[in-house]
Amino acid sequence: MKPRLFIFDLDGTLIDSRADLAAAVNRMRARHDLPPLPLGTVAAYVGDGVRVLALRALEGAPVDPDLAAREIGEAYAAHLVDHTQAYPGVDAGLHALRAAGHALALATNKPAPHARRLLDHFGWTPLFAVLLGGGDTPELKPSPVPLQEVLRRTGHAPAEAWMVGDHHTDLEAARRAGIRSIFLQSGFGHPGTEIPDLVFPAFPAFAARFLPGAGHA
Repeated sequence: MKPRLFIFDLDGTLIDSRADLAAAVNRMRARHDLPPLPLGTVAAYVGDGVRVLALRALEGAPVDPDLAAREIGEAYAAHLVDHTQAYPGVDAGLHALRAAGHALALATNKPAPHARRLLDHFGWTPLFAVLLGGGDTPELKPSPVPLQEVLRRTGHAPAEAWMVGDHHTDLEAARRAGIRSIFLQSGFGHPGTEIPDLVFPAFPAFAARFLPGAGHA
């Protein structure tokens, strides 16, 4: 199989970070005398960067969203990996894909310092040729800019790349960047109106598709 470039989302794709994100949001809300939000509600607000998360999490409360975003970020940084776990099969799958000669990159809307700490925590940093988080490029997904920057840094053509994610922002960014997309149903995002090129129930099925012995794609 010809080596490919796989550009991964982080939250909902490689890791289940819902509990720590919800805790950070609710610490912010508590500072403003707002009741806590359920885990599922916070998870539905994730995917478009911390400022949008803060704005959604305020649910109309008269609080400066920039202040709320800063408070969420501070609370999250202090409890980044209290409950966050890799999805089943991700660690083995990443290592197998890299061993098979594929290039790996990360393009997440999570603030870059948090993303880098998480990759270090899970021991994945050496596997990735490029890591881009919020703040590393002028725009966040669904803009194609982060994906285009990954292509520029790795030297890959769009036809050689796949975006792997769990949210419509990943799929839209891929479409606008001219690369193919893979949607993982195991995450906490949704495809919206985007139509991915391939759909897999979870990470192991995706990884198996692109390892030696599998069909070509």
